[in-house]
Amino acid sequence: MINKVILVGNLGRDPEVSYTPSGMAVAKFSIATSNRWKDKDSGEMQERTEWHRITAFGRLGEICGEYLSKGSQVYIEGRLQTSSWEKDGVTRYSTDIIANEMKMLGSKSSADVSPQPEPPHTPEYSGPPLPDREDDDIPF
Repeated sequence: MINKVILVGNLGRDPEVSYTPSGMAVAKFSIATSNRWKDKDSGEMQERTEWHRITAFGRLGEICGEYLSKGSQVYIEGRLQTSSWEKDGVTRYSTDIIANEMKMLGSKSSADVSPQPEPPHTPEYSGPPLPDREDDDIPF
């Protein structure tokens, strides 16, 4: 089975970088992608923007925090991860993209960035679900 996501979009705000108790960097940010089409009835161009929550761990997280900023155009490759939690008796869900590759796009000084191979003893992050994010966190 394959769980792979590829997105090209623009950051809605600067990445927020935090660190796990073990010292692993965790960068979180949102990117917007747009779909454009011509309305069959009116003939007018329509546009729909989707916001995607991205999380990058380890060295890739550090790089995202250092080099990306609001408005940056990026290529993200990763996998979907859905988390659930209960708040006020209601089960809530969040689907995030866990990035394993990032490429900066849109300027002459951009460079491809992929995570450096980590030693085999470094486990993949399997900590608690990603924190609750209200819809207010998504910049529209």
